Amino acid sequence: MKADYKNWMPKGMVMGFGCAALVSLVLFLALGISPILPEGSAKRVIGIVFLILTVMFCIMTIWMYLMYRAFSYNGKRQMSKQIIEGVASYVRLPDGGKGLGVGCGSGALTIACAKKNPGASFTGIDRWGKEYASFSKSLCENNSKAEGVSNTFFMQGDACKLPFEDESFDAVTSNYVYHNIPSGDRQEILLETLRTLKKGGTFAIHDIMSKAKYGDMQSFVKKLKEMGYEEVKLVDTTSGMFMNKWESTWMGLSGSAILMGRK
Repeated sequence: MKADYKNWMPKGMVMGFGCAALVSLVLFLALGISPILPEGSAKRVIGIVFLILTVMFCIMTIWMYLMYRAFSYNGKRQMSKQIIEGVASYVRLPDGGKGLGVGCGSGALTIACAKKNPGASFTGIDRWGKEYASFSKSLCENNSKAEGVSNTFFMQGDACKLPFEDESFDAVTSNYVYHNIPSGDRQEILLETLRTLKKGGTFAIHDIMSKAKYGDMQSFVKKLKEMGYEEVKLVDTTSGMFMNKWESTWMGLSGSAILMGRK
């Protein structure tokens, strides 16, 4: 049995846009080129509309396919695996410690942390929404079994309102989660996650922390320090750590960084 961490670019989405491109092409040929419709301005407008749609859907399909190939755990680039293992390397817990993975998806980061800290236990929480229909609690549990990991537990929950008491965990971690949550203040979501961290606990949160999505993160780092956090760093991951600038640009990951430190 082999772990199946799926792909951050859902295969169904790639195929969906590919089908849309094919349908648009057929309609362009049928309504804009063939003699089905009489010649005239209406036919030209219809033809132009479906031609534009065909080009747009083709571009999106190609972009998504390249993303799918880069993220694949079985491909050459394996960016997902590199990021997961990279974030997990910052999580160190003592025996008996407890860790939390927010937005665990297929369980990859939670399991990676559990493997590196066999004496600790890790809880993965996710809403497992329909936009990532292939991700589920059972998938996480099966992946844990496939990796020979027994110190994980998975549950459904909301990252915006975590079902845990303050200072419940020795470490909290997350990867590419919060930017997917519609919110006018993602810094508040970060604070909700950090609320569950014990004094002295560590955190490693990786996401697209651009100003457009998160606001001024340097001010947030300063705010955490003023709140008494012992160590807070914002580390750019687009300058060779996980990807280069060109990759982060064409993949839409510009601004990716790890917020890490100790409470």
